Amino acid sequence: MAHFKNYIFPNTNFVDLSLYQFGYEKCSPLHSFGPNIRNHYLFHYVISGKGSFYVSESTDNPSETYYLEAGQGFLICPRINTTYIADHEEPWEYMWVEFDGIKGKEYLNDAGLSAASPIYLPNNEYQNNEVQNPTKKYLEYIINHPDESASNLIGHLYLFFDSLISSSRSKNIIKTGDLKDFYVQEALGFIKKHYNEDITVEGIAKRCNLNRSYFSKIFKDVMHCTPQVFMINCRLSKACELLKHSERSIGDIAAIVGYPNQLHFSKMFKQHYNMSPREWRLKSKAPITKSQVCITQ
Repeated sequence: MAHFKNYIFPNTNFVDLSLYQFGYEKCSPLHSFGPNIRNHYLFHYVISGKGSFYVSESTDNPSETYYLEAGQGFLICPRINTTYIADHEEPWEYMWVEFDGIKGKEYLNDAGLSAASPIYLPNNEYQNNEVQNPTKKYLEYIINHPDESASNLIGHLYLFFDSLISSSRSKNIIKTGDLKDFYVQEALGFIKKHYNEDITVEGIAKRCNLNRSYFSKIFKDVMHCTPQVFMINCRLSKACELLKHSERSIGDIAAIVGYPNQLHFSKMFKQHYNMSPREWRLKSKAPITKSQVCITQ
């Protein structure tokens, strides 16, 4: 890496999680920045070396002083006056990312980071092996790929937060899968609302600001089926409701649930239920005989 990199993120269309700038610096001894007040959140990840982080009006009268080393990080919150200084013997090398948004605040809280608790400490798994910490990997990707698409960079910012939360010693999440559950619930809501439209797995992943491969993985982890299978099940389940409770033609029902081609719909339906839509409709509307009634006590 060069001694200094700084990139401005030009896209302002992402509201829930906004990215403003990101960069890297290998500092000289006693290099300092501040006192300064930021408008957005700024997170620094220390790659190597040491340094000090001060929260106060000036370094002469700090209200809080923190000493950091490789594998740790510090959060600068909006409207808080801070200063940070590289060690005189082992000056630090760090990466940073500036961000904001409702989800950004939520994820920081999940990681246990705030103005009152601004220091990121990795859990025991990464304490003595920071090279393998995915938090570093995803932040490094963002900084080394500034020309990638906006969706790609925002997607990796989500991955960065996922790893920040899971690796943080002070995280507030009780279940390690809560963030994955959040993404999946967001996807489920979108699928159930738009199941009859021409939606794709890639489109749903973009809706969640995730890349397709990671989205598909966490979806299968939580739902035990692929997003594609879930979409098919959702469409066919709705088709069954219409077949049973309406007199619409099979062609109309196929179109309503997102299959403009009736033959394709009938093929998918038979693969799933081992009978044609017409056979299923006749069976579902057949009168229940006494032998079919199950009485529970």
